[in-house]
Amino acid sequence: EKEIWNREKLSLQKSLKQADAELSKLRAELRSEAFLRELGSDSENAVLRRIYGKYLRAESFRKALIYQKKYLLLLLGGFQECEEATLALIARMGGQPSYTDLEIITHHSKGFTRFRSAVRVSIAISR
Repeated sequence: EKEIWNREKLSLQKSLKQADAELSKLRAELRSEAFLRELGSDSENAVLRRIYGKYLRAESFRKALIYQKKYLLLLLGGFQECEEATLALIARMGGQPSYTDLEIITHHSKGFTRFRSAVRVSIAISR
């Protein structure tokens, strides 16, 4: 009997949640219909369209900046991986100089590495 009550309780809770969702949907529809009725004149509608167009352009610009940031971060990470892969390939080929010699030659100060990264970023941006 307790299981039957629990099942009934669960089904009633589920139907209550569905009714709440439907109620909120209907309220949103009523609000949007009231808003559209208030925008009766064409001049107000044109102003609203212009503002919405500005919003879309700003959002597009923001998304483009996010894409560029991700691209530059991948590009900078790629330079480091590419350099390491090239040095490893040279070391495997047995060519001169060896990998350890190249590590010593290419080991620069932190400031120099930052400067080089900044230059690469500026080149990527200009391209």
